[in-house]
Amino acid sequence: MISALTRLLQRGPRRQFSTHQPPSLTIKHSIYVSQSSNPYFNLTLEDWLFKEKPTEEPLLLIYRDEPCVVIGRNQNPWKEVNFPTLRRANIPFIRRRSGGGTVYHDMGNTNFSIHLPRNSFDRHVTAQLVLRAVRSLGIDARVNERNDICVGPYKMSCPNLCHQRNHSGYIHVSGSAYKIVKDRAYHHGTMLISSQLGTLGDVLHVSKYTMVTRGVASVRSPVKNLQEFCPTVAHDNFVRAMVGAFREEYRIDELVRYVEARDAVDIPYIRDGMAELPEWDWAFGQTPEFTYSISRAFEWGDVTAKIHSKHGIILSCSLAAEDTSDAEMLERLGRELEGQKYGFLSKGAKHDSCRRMQEVRQWLTEAMGS
Repeated sequence: MISALTRLLQRGPRRQFSTHQPPSLTIKHSIYVSQSSNPYFNLTLEDWLFKEKPTEEPLLLIYRDEPCVVIGRNQNPWKEVNFPTLRRANIPFIRRRSGGGTVYHDMGNTNFSIHLPRNSFDRHVTAQLVLRAVRSLGIDARVNERNDICVGPYKMSCPNLCHQRNHSGYIHVSGSAYKIVKDRAYHHGTMLISSQLGTLGDVLHVSKYTMVTRGVASVRSPVKNLQEFCPTVAHDNFVRAMVGAFREEYRIDELVRYVEARDAVDIPYIRDGMAELPEWDWAFGQTPEFTYSISRAFEWGDVTAKIHSKHGIILSCSLAAEDTSDAEMLERLGRELEGQKYGFLSKGAKHDSCRRMQEVRQWLTEAMGS
């Protein structure tokens, strides 16, 4: 996980298109296409444009990211993300600054963000804009009640990629989230074109039914790529379709501003925002309050644990065992865990030679790190 962060934060952006634009980045444009695949840059760029663009002006941003998992602002990462799989795949997770559910990004998944004045913002209208773009590529798509883009009957779904059945009768190829602040709002979403759906299913496969959180839970849905319905669809022609639909809807006639990460090196907000996203205080410290009840059968008896955490810190850990002779040991361990970071437990006292305590600590470490 750390090596993935280092690679994304330190490497330079790849140049995918030839442009002759000045390197400085400004907010005077209405259509931006990022050529960087660094998710820390792209998510911060989106936030900067939303904050700085005059409230009355429409804006479109399109970008792709290297593999990562992006959770909503008010979500619990331990409820949403399969951390062992994520670590094995060397993929980072990122908490974005908007609400909504958890999504998987890779280079086969194109992200769009439509910013508008709040008084003219309509989720249905922006969903219809995206729908027109998809239909212009020859795909018979529909918009569901959540304003997601869906294609085809349910029988064409891939059950192994689903965590929850979708009874609408359509397969998702796009998901959406929204942010509204003062006089400005945006609709952003993902469009699955040729994404690695096997990886998507693996990293988002979590079964923690006894974890009760005050955060927002994702709505699991079956998904497919657009290329399964039209093999000629690719990132570039989807970008052209989105730009065309945006220009038509908002009567905008201007060139696309292609953006590289180096264009923003002199913008403190973007530089600082990129540095903040991977920090523990933001990634884990913003986690809403939750409890997690688990049990484990050891050779010497069964143990149950109820963990209470808020903002990524363990507030309490109640431990109980069948053998009451272990009560004092378990109470001591529970007190020791209070105040520690959930998922980042210390190894414990070196002088502690109690085998049972070591086994329980190891179990809790593994359970909180999964």
